[in-house]
Amino acid sequence: MEQKQNPMREIEIKKIILNCGGLGEKLDRSVKLLEMITRRKVSKTVSTKRIPAFGIAPGKEAGCRVTIRDKDEINKLLKRFFAANGNKINKKVIANNHFSLGIHEYIEVPGLEYNRDIGILGFEIAVVFERKGKRVIYKKIKKGKYPKKQDVSKDEIIEFLNKNFGVEVVEKNDSK
Repeated sequence: MEQKQNPMREIEIKKIILNCGGLGEKLDRSVKLLEMITRRKVSKTVSTKRIPAFGIAPGKEAGCRVTIRDKDEINKLLKRFFAANGNKINKKVIANNHFSLGIHEYIEVPGLEYNRDIGILGFEIAVVFERKGKRVIYKKIKKGKYPKKQDVSKDEIIEFLNKNFGVEVVEKNDSK
């Protein structure tokens, strides 16, 4: 007889965040790209630092992002993003509770075609994992504690990706 796993230990994807940077015209193209991919409203991010070499100043719009929390849409998008990377991701991009990866050119993603108004752009994806019960630390009344053992470890994320998406995690050494 197989023992049931505690439902509070189940791993789930909380959200994915797609972001793209740029200033001026490139920012407008980035907004169009993220709207084309997600069909959602995109919010622009404002810089808090000054980087004169890139023309970035505090209070200036320097990027855009969109957050997706719908489970079905997350699964559809992640399958396409993993396919763009050959169903492989580097082990270095995985950390506790999340992983991030980048797509160099959006035309690599299956189902996206070249758009002359956008040109060639890339974007980043951040995927956040959690276990049930995490919301107790965000409550205002009867705030609870969330122990460290409830965090989702790197190994658990690797196992989840392999089981649910068929993604192979590889160890690359970029020693050039």
